[in-house]
Amino acid sequence: MPSRTSPILRKRPSRLAACLLAAALGSVEGAWAQEGSLPVEIHGFLEVANASRITGDPVQPDDLVLGEVRFRLDLSHYGDRADMIFKGDFTADGVSGEVDVDIRQASITLQLAEWLDLRAGRQVLTWGTGDLVFLNDLFPKDFVSFFVGREDEFLKAPSNALRFTAYTGSLNFDVVWTPTFEPDRFITGERLSFFDRSEGRVVSATTMGAPLQSRRPAKELRNGEFALRIFRNVGGYELSAYGYWGFTKQPRAFDRAADLATHSRQAAYGASVRGAIFGGIANAEGAFYDSADDAGTDPDAPNSEVRALVGYERELVADVTAGVQYYLQRIQDHEELVANSSTPQFEPDEVRHTFTSRLTYRLMQQTLILSIFAFVSPSDKDAHVRPSVTKKWTDAVTIAAGANIMVGDESAFFGQLESNSNAYLRIRYSF
Repeated sequence: MPSRTSPILRKRPSRLAACLLAAALGSVEGAWAQEGSLPVEIHGFLEVANASRITGDPVQPDDLVLGEVRFRLDLSHYGDRADMIFKGDFTADGVSGEVDVDIRQASITLQLAEWLDLRAGRQVLTWGTGDLVFLNDLFPKDFVSFFVGREDEFLKAPSNALRFTAYTGSLNFDVVWTPTFEPDRFITGERLSFFDRSEGRVVSATTMGAPLQSRRPAKELRNGEFALRIFRNVGGYELSAYGYWGFTKQPRAFDRAADLATHSRQAAYGASVRGAIFGGIANAEGAFYDSADDAGTDPDAPNSEVRALVGYERELVADVTAGVQYYLQRIQDHEELVANSSTPQFEPDEVRHTFTSRLTYRLMQQTLILSIFAFVSPSDKDAHVRPSVTKKWTDAVTIAAGANIMVGDESAFFGQLESNSNAYLRIRYSF
């Protein structure tokens, strides 16, 4: 879950071209299959996606927040002691008017020993127990994708890293080193407007004259990121301890001399437990965010925080699953923060409470999925609701429709995004 601080070219894709490409890909794949087994597995998809605001936004020039054609190429080779995977996305973006290439994964996994694996290269990293809520998972996220209707997989952004996984019997270890700091893909005002505390109003790239910029740490080895997970299974419960040493993933600090948002140093320590109970799956997780650049008196650096999460999920009846979570964030040295702030009226409350709920119904032999996920914060008095319908039309074609509905006060996290509420439609052909 994100931190609480924080000429358009329209092209309509040709359905005929999409169908011809899909047919060609299927024919090629079939020809290869007839020749025999290939050392490289080839998969991917072609997707057309569109999302538009369902409410007017006075600071944005256009209602389109997503209009793209995305082609995914997925190549994989699995050997006895080495696996190689490539996942690349090629996107024609109707909002930015650009063609983008996003390498989601380009990695090799080596079995260095029976108890030790190494994955090197570009990869998507994740751990923790939350459902769309992240405490100890401090790997990069893409919150723009999350709010404009892309599939949930795009909430996780890739990074260039080395990951060692060791299985020692009594304890298991994950160690991740990211040599160059990789921030979140945060809201900059280009597609989505946001609340600017210094101006006391909602702004966009149009009203600011340019998208929000941040200064990243210099590309030096001392500015790399380290993450650690120690885990084991005890009586059917997975216990984990976590550590992180790096920087805030979003630019929560501010350099007044340079008039630029920055990423300040941060360490994090936490633990989690997850296991079966009362016919469902329960989880609990906690984390302490240690802000190295602030003792509570510097309004231009984020304060340390304590975060806690408890959740429970179970099947209510056949094909109907429900999950709930309670998430708490407590800011340390809050009185000092308010006393030294230049905009105390916009500082968040000392404690923020957020409840989430998910309800999923699978029917028609699980080819139709109805789902709704909701974030509700009674302390901030805002909410984010995510209804969706996904239909697997054939083995290759999937259609998804849904919405992102945000409500609340404009200075609250979800409330500031209210004018960005949107409805989306995605059609995907997989091969």
